[in-house]
Amino acid sequence: MAVEGGALALVGPNGAGKSTLLAALAADLPAASGAVRVDGRPVGAWAPGELALRRAVLPQDPALAFPFTVREVVTMGRAPWAGTAAEDEDEEAVAAAMARVEVAGFAARPFLALSGGERARVALARVLAQRTRLLLLDEPTAALDLRHQELVLRVCRDRAAAGDAVVVVLHDLSLAAAHADRAAVLHEGRIGADGAPEEVFDAALLSRVYRQPVEVVPHPRTGELIVLPRRDVTSL
Repeated sequence: MAVEGGALALVGPNGAGKSTLLAALAADLPAASGAVRVDGRPVGAWAPGELALRRAVLPQDPALAFPFTVREVVTMGRAPWAGTAAEDEDEEAVAAAMARVEVAGFAARPFLALSGGERARVALARVLAQRTRLLLLDEPTAALDLRHQELVLRVCRDRAAAGDAVVVVLHDLSLAAAHADRAAVLHEGRIGADGAPEEVFDAALLSRVYRQPVEVVPHPRTGELIVLPRRDVTSL
């Protein structure tokens, strides 16, 4: 599965292997088969510090045990660039990342005092501040309200439009259809379909993979695909 410039959504039911695949791409888990390459080299050939200059990872549950402030957490994303010429960009990179995901207004607050959605955006700001060409994001919209779901996925789309590669695990198929250039549908640890959302978001395939009848319909105004569970309507 080639991951080049663009946004690739990994979708599928719980336990299908989305997070495991993302961890293999990040070199946090060894690949059971095949090979993972970053910038043309096997991922294991990069030293950890070198790899951190090339890919940034947002885990599903970013955990911090110490009372860091929001700004301190975001600044952690600049650690790989310490001692390089890009270190001079630290302050600007941190400020831009916080502004992009709307967390600058509480930069001095303790991370542990934030709501789940606020923590999720701070964690994403850390990833953005790292300024790598490959972003690996595990469920970045899970704890977010409607506005911030759209905000985060616009960030992904903008980075992809600029030529970066973004791999994002999503549960909301309609969000994936609206924002991803490609989607990989995982089923029982394997990729069941891979292509543009309009090609792979097939009602029969999704109904089989999710073990839930679904309908795939175009939005009446934009034409974007909307994936809905099919429900039996009964009169009371």
